[in-house]
Amino acid sequence: MKASQSKPAKSSSSAPEGGFFGPNRHKIAVALALTFASGLVDIVGYLGVYHLFTAHVTGTTVHLARSLARENRMEVISAAAVVAAFFLGSVVGRSIIEAGSRSRTRRIASVTLVMEAGMLAATAQIAAAKLGYIHKPVASVIPPYWFLAVLAAAMGLQTATLTRVGPLTVHTTFVTGMINKLAQLVSHLIFRAYDRLRSRTEAGTSHGSAIRDVQASVFLLGIWLFYVGGAVAGSLSYRPWGIRTLFIAAGLLLLAVIVDRVWPLSVEEEREQSER
Repeated sequence: MKASQSKPAKSSSSAPEGGFFGPNRHKIAVALALTFASGLVDIVGYLGVYHLFTAHVTGTTVHLARSLARENRMEVISAAAVVAAFFLGSVVGRSIIEAGSRSRTRRIASVTLVMEAGMLAATAQIAAAKLGYIHKPVASVIPPYWFLAVLAAAMGLQTATLTRVGPLTVHTTFVTGMINKLAQLVSHLIFRAYDRLRSRTEAGTSHGSAIRDVQASVFLLGIWLFYVGGAVAGSLSYRPWGIRTLFIAAGLLLLAVIVDRVWPLSVEEEREQSER
């Protein structure tokens, strides 16, 4: 009778190949590029339209409340247009992802990304053509809420397009939630380090998850840095190019479309929708 040879069991605590970065590298690259584009769009909308942020809905909501108190009709309309358009863009984006889930379309992110790129490019071209002089404020020739609404809807679309990178919920158009999640991960790492100093019994079992937490923390810090970088780039580019700076963001979105054609981005988003 042959002795049964049992294969050594793999440790369930071992980190997957590549840790957090390996299996998610394509989505990470796209998430960082989209975050850079958001920072750029946010500052260009602020500088070139009506001094309102089109991705920072919390701040815009506060501005709306202040404008209501001051009874400033134009500011109320502009701020309300941003909030409503961002909401509508998010609804449209999630509906498209839901449709992709039901039809099993793996590259559905390309649809929302192309839509967003088209909205940004059209805004840049129409505004620049109407303005004549490249640095003339948009509000001087066209009611600002039209352009603010388009930019905000584009940001809403983007928010709905990419929401998951591995186990993390990700927002590429605002960074408050990302900073909060980074703080949670850093807190976990501090307590893991403390536990390892007190006892070595759990050192091996927690090592893999600690590595993943460190890598995820680096990624979330990158989200914040790329948002800042996009705002800096938008500020500098606005000087020579004015509202046409939005073409940079549109170009980044088209690069994301190329990635989606090779490595589908919204698979996790579709799965999340189908499991509800």
